[in-house]
Amino acid sequence: MSAPLTEPTRLREPLWRRLSGQLRNLAPFATLLALVALFSALSPSFATMANLGNILQQVSITAIIAVGLTYVILCAEIDLSVASVANATGILLAFFTLQDASVNIANLPLPGPLAALIALLGCLALGAITAFGVTRIGIPSFIMTLAMLQIGNGIAALLVRGQIAYNVPEMILTLGSGSLGPVPWIVAVAALVLLLGHLVLTYTRFGRYIYMVGGNREAAEHSGVNVKAVVGAVMIVSAACSGLAGMLGVAYFGSAQQNQFDNYLLDAIAAVVVGGTSLFGGQGGIGNTIVGLLVLGVLNNGLDHVRMDSFLKILIRGLVLLLALVINVYAQRLRNRQRSAT
Repeated sequence: MSAPLTEPTRLREPLWRRLSGQLRNLAPFATLLALVALFSALSPSFATMANLGNILQQVSITAIIAVGLTYVILCAEIDLSVASVANATGILLAFFTLQDASVNIANLPLPGPLAALIALLGCLALGAITAFGVTRIGIPSFIMTLAMLQIGNGIAALLVRGQIAYNVPEMILTLGSGSLGPVPWIVAVAALVLLLGHLVLTYTRFGRYIYMVGGNREAAEHSGVNVKAVVGAVMIVSAACSGLAGMLGVAYFGSAQQNQFDNYLLDAIAAVVVGGTSLFGGQGGIGNTIVGLLVLGVLNNGLDHVRMDSFLKILIRGLVLLLALVINVYAQRLRNRQRSAT
């Protein structure tokens, strides 16, 4: 008996074509498995539960920043200000926290919860300025967030003036450097933020709008989606995630100082892109970002275990990011060809 005419075309496609359509998702996962196998063979201390805990703790701050950045990239935008917003928020928190007279930095001492609220409002204000510039003035997100990067760094420099602030509210200190039994609180918070980010993208109207805007902005507008509101919202979400990471990071590092989070810009972008979220928008998600975070975490940790030269380590990370970008662009071309073929 012949197959029904209603059989989905996808089931009749060759296996290689279906696999090539999933290249963006399969390549990062295969890379992760290869790295785990390689470093497990090279170092007996790598494949242990204790080291797994170290990897998760090392990527926690990046994970929180990457959630907001995933939202932005899914809308086919970019946010280069995430690290400076994190730095400015952490310094705002330490600057306004009640300090004793021995601290050599002038500030306005406030109770911890109020200082945390001011820091949170500060990062939201920076996100709102970015959203206004991108959606109302029409400045491209690359240029707007580049300007906000400088503004965030300027706020941080103005507050600390080259000094170091140490005081952090007790609750933030617990979340940043304490533990819930064997699990560090910062890992639990990062997991919660990732889960919340995934649920919003997957099960809410706002999440569907993000994919619609990133997939086809013109079609989204014709469907009645307020594209400017969605883009503005993801910019504010990105700033909020960066601010939370900045506050927890200050507690994790034990101090707040200038340029403390500079490396997290590249790490967060790399986690999203290496994981397979499309730079062209509309494809990917938090699941991809989690894989990207694990790839970077395993790579950095594994290179430390095999005593890799620190300068060569930077080069290898750059090559991995370049490879991810090539796969990202190639996967997009395959997707466009398949669309045009059908």
